[in-house]
Amino acid sequence: MRKIQILVFVSTFLLNDVQAQKPEGAPGDFQLLKYNNPGLVVDLGVGLWGWPIPLDYDGDGDMDLLVSSQGKPYNGIYLFENTSGDAFPVFAKPKWLNKSIKDIQVSYVDGRPRLLIPGAELTDFLNQFERQKKDLFPAKEVLRDIKGKNRFNQWKYVDYDSDGDPDILIGVDDWGDYGWDNAFNSKGEWTRGPLHGYVYLLENVNGTYQNKGRLQVNGKDLDVFGAPTPNMADFDGDGDLDLICGEFLDKLTYFENIGTRARPVFSKGRYLKNEKGVISMDLEMIIPVAVDWNKDGLTDLVVGDEDGRVALIENTGKVENSMPVFKSARYFQQEAADVKFGALVTPFSVDWDGDGDEDLICGNSAGYIGFIENLGMYNGMPRWAKPVLLKSEGEVIRIQAGKNGSIQGPAEAKWGYTTLSVADWDGDGLKDIIVNSIWGKIEWFKNTGTEKAPKLAKAQGVKVDWPGKTVPKPSWIWWSPQPGTLVTQWRTTPFAIDWNKDGLTDLILLDTAGYLSYFERFKKGNEWMLKPGQRIFEAINGSVFDQRHSRDSLSPATGLLQLNNGKFGQSGRRKFTIADWDGDGKPDFLVNSMNVSFLKNEGIKNGKVQLRGKGKTGQLRLAGHDTSPTTVDWHRGPERDLLVGAEDGFLYYLKNKKNQ
Repeated sequence: MRKIQILVFVSTFLLNDVQAQKPEGAPGDFQLLKYNNPGLVVDLGVGLWGWPIPLDYDGDGDMDLLVSSQGKPYNGIYLFENTSGDAFPVFAKPKWLNKSIKDIQVSYVDGRPRLLIPGAELTDFLNQFERQKKDLFPAKEVLRDIKGKNRFNQWKYVDYDSDGDPDILIGVDDWGDYGWDNAFNSKGEWTRGPLHGYVYLLENVNGTYQNKGRLQVNGKDLDVFGAPTPNMADFDGDGDLDLICGEFLDKLTYFENIGTRARPVFSKGRYLKNEKGVISMDLEMIIPVAVDWNKDGLTDLVVGDEDGRVALIENTGKVENSMPVFKSARYFQQEAADVKFGALVTPFSVDWDGDGDEDLICGNSAGYIGFIENLGMYNGMPRWAKPVLLKSEGEVIRIQAGKNGSIQGPAEAKWGYTTLSVADWDGDGLKDIIVNSIWGKIEWFKNTGTEKAPKLAKAQGVKVDWPGKTVPKPSWIWWSPQPGTLVTQWRTTPFAIDWNKDGLTDLILLDTAGYLSYFERFKKGNEWMLKPGQRIFEAINGSVFDQRHSRDSLSPATGLLQLNNGKFGQSGRRKFTIADWDGDGKPDFLVNSMNVSFLKNEGIKNGKVQLRGKGKTGQLRLAGHDTSPTTVDWHRGPERDLLVGAEDGFLYYLKNKKNQ
């Protein structure tokens, strides 16, 4: 088998001279929350959409890892240096090198890393990144027959026909048949078409590229479920080049070359698998890169995940049923730097383990619920432990959409969007977890352990004493809620609080139409229940908003507070916390926006709580979709400070001005 040799590039950016472009605000603005825990090792991670670029950046003979990350604010190309020389190292903390580059792909040609973007090669990438490039072929011409939205456009060099010059494979997705939103029938069946992922060939003919169209399998277009990320190499060691593609979901498809090295012919695609079953990544939007990572002569896969993590999938060299056998994914590790928990992290600050300080219980886009323990103050800030996934009855909690749980269709099967609060829900003196998710179901996990050692039972629905037999439901769900349950807009905070100060835990959340509502707790016989929601919150200067807290210009300035008037997939998506932010003794609302906006409680008028918008709490943009705020008391100041979970999965801290 031909071994891929790595030709070392030595960048004029000396490592010691690289300064981090911090994705945080100026002094007094939002700042990244640090682990503040020397020696701690955590999952390697950037912000959203980790696009890996494995290469020997510093010329020391081992493989380093660059990762391009889109989104806000943790945008950039980050260097993770391999300081140990190990094949599976603990990488150094990330260093910012450049702004992110969309659709960047690395290919190895004669052992040398070559970097492509749609239509061009970056000819001095390690020194100038995207600032010096060579045009290859008009990128728009490849997309002419794409019917719908295109999110991935991935260009890779490969000598496809073994004539000694580099051809180009292009992976593109097509959302035209799929659409995106609100297409389930009453049986939960997706009524639109599939998501497509095609691979095009540009043949190098005497130095000029010619579009040969889509690759074929058995006379039909090669087609995977979006985001194809083509990688062509001799994966099975038989001398010709095979093809492995990624997808929008979590699997890798192998297309065996049953032709020749000079005239490839591909067999029907099969998912890569091993003795543990089909190989799958933890999340979605995966980006595989073919490279001999451990220099054993076998072509491995380095794979980026949607939440910014990157994994190694090693080629074992074995072939079973005419398919190469790879190991299961192992996520790379790094020295702990900035606290992160997936993507769209939703923190709630609470003393979970009963030791007297505030920990963090968090949800995220993957549907997990995590515990990040506060280990005590260190150099003026908390020292944080590595996140631990919480379990229910011994099984890791993970709420996912599956094939029909997301209004946006089966492409979101692995997402869960857990958002939560923590309170004593059943009055037994122990802290429970109340959660909403991609399903819009409000559920709770009872704590059956102790104050210092919580233990969670199986999730159960929050109960509402609805009049009659009809349970209100959002317009977007195809299924019918169970009697007595609470289903509302998806991805919205269920905030548990004793609002009326009667000793019982109530619930504040959006109702099915997006109005902020108060669900009062009461006891009916021997059962704790909620009364139907009451719209008791009135906005003074702007009453109707969208998911990003942009005011509807046609709405009345004063009226019932509708935090989201969007429909279907644009509904919900509102996160908030309740706390006395300005120290006047009244509970205020802090809601997601570009970062977090302050709604001041100005008291009660005609039975309605008057909320006045006071603008954003900071200047740094933390959201593409939404943020998730909680308040913290780490310094025992007169007022609580603000901690915000951002879309990039990192946490951002803002000190209350009254504490400065």
